[in-house]
Amino acid sequence: MSGMAQTKRKRRTKHRGNAAGSIEVRGRTGRKPTAEETKKSARERRAAKPPSWNNAGLKALAMAALLFVLTQVGILGNDTSIAQGLLLAVFALVLYTPLAYMTDRFVYNRMLRQREKKG
Repeated sequence: MSGMAQTKRKRRTKHRGNAAGSIEVRGRTGRKPTAEETKKSARERRAAKPPSWNNAGLKALAMAALLFVLTQVGILGNDTSIAQGLLLAVFALVLYTPLAYMTDRFVYNRMLRQREKKG
């Protein structure tokens, strides 16, 4: 046995009294949300961002890169050189960027109209 004094361990659940003397528990109290409520709130948070050209450009870049990879693997055309694949990817990037922006704007405006109807 060692002669050192053991320090007191902190309680795992932290309670604190307020001015009225009652004890509050940290964290969520009350019922657990249903799966539908959780999905609905997550959908509202995710779709709340307005459209931006930056996000549209990133989406278009991802699609153009995928198109380039597919042309080089041989899924989209058998005799596509690297130069042809790059040219096609750049063309797709120019075409996809405004298309992605307009799609994002349409979805955002539709979501705003639906929110106005509800509340």
